[in-house]
Amino acid sequence: MSETPTYRKIIHIDMDAFYASVEQMDNPELRGKPVAVGGSENRGVVSAASYEARKFGVRSAISGVLAKKYCPEIIFVRPRFDRYKEISSKIHKIFHEYTDLVEPLSLDEAYLDVTKNKKGNPSASLLAQEIRTRIFNEVGLTASAGISVNKFVAKIASDYNKPNGQKTVNPDEVEAFLEDLPIRKFYGVGKVTTEKMYQLGIFTGTDLKSKSLDFLEKHFGKSGAFYYHVVRGIHNSEVKSSRIAKSVAAEHTFDVNLSSEIFMMEQLERIAGSLEKRLKRYNVSGKTITLKIKYSDFSQQTRSKTLPYFISDKSLIMENVEELLYQEKMKDSVRLLGISLSNLNTEVKKAVVVQLKFTF
Repeated sequence: MSETPTYRKIIHIDMDAFYASVEQMDNPELRGKPVAVGGSENRGVVSAASYEARKFGVRSAISGVLAKKYCPEIIFVRPRFDRYKEISSKIHKIFHEYTDLVEPLSLDEAYLDVTKNKKGNPSASLLAQEIRTRIFNEVGLTASAGISVNKFVAKIASDYNKPNGQKTVNPDEVEAFLEDLPIRKFYGVGKVTTEKMYQLGIFTGTDLKSKSLDFLEKHFGKSGAFYYHVVRGIHNSEVKSSRIAKSVAAEHTFDVNLSSEIFMMEQLERIAGSLEKRLKRYNVSGKTITLKIKYSDFSQQTRSKTLPYFISDKSLIMENVEELLYQEKMKDSVRLLGISLSNLNTEVKKAVVVQLKFTF
């Protein structure tokens, strides 16, 4: 008699409109109103938008001018990152009461591996519900969750019933779930890649699944193998409680400070080209991309994003750097920009494919 296969139980928790929700929680006058964190009606870029603002098309990374045009009643609020970090630490403290395998992606989202958990509860779905309830009762904010057999599917699922909802994709539902999914919903497929896939006739998971590994590698390089496997529900990346610090970086200090994001993008193109050459020289790629910004007053800021696959190509680096650049407005003119890739594949150990079965 063969052994019953088993699966990992992964939860992805994503706070709902985190920055804007914190502002609405702290200031009752903002509740129920369209709020934009960052930017203004004259300049700057929106960092986050409340759900009331999103109904009008206001999103992060759009200009404040455009936000005001979309929603004349929009209320702009200056970001308070110290407050967001304070709230985030309370939320992560709750996570660690359930498992030590917590991998933060940002202040407002994290992966939890609850295959073996501190509560001894075999149901990842019930654990996710309990965690979300505790966050609401103890912190005052709502969170959404995705639950599945790997990080990739859990991440997508957490966006399915937002806000304040959750979705479980059981082991026998994974492939059908991914086949029906629009390609733009696939985690790790950005705007540029989405457009390229559209040009190749790839609009859904089913379309992606119909393409051979050779075809995808030909058109998308090393990322092609990632797309080939994840659409089949294969993603064996482990939840890591600590990140590898080693990185490859490139940066440049300017003779004249930059005050326009357009000029910054031009310089970042050159920096990304230098980084790509270094990555090829060392024959490495990375998952965590970090944008380093040093302002004219010598204060420094970093903005990071972790992808579900390794990258080293300039085009993919720039696609993510652009998102990080427009994540929030600059507080001053800029004297230095840098890009680094960490979480490198040199540190990755060959993983054994684990097949599982259990009650979700």
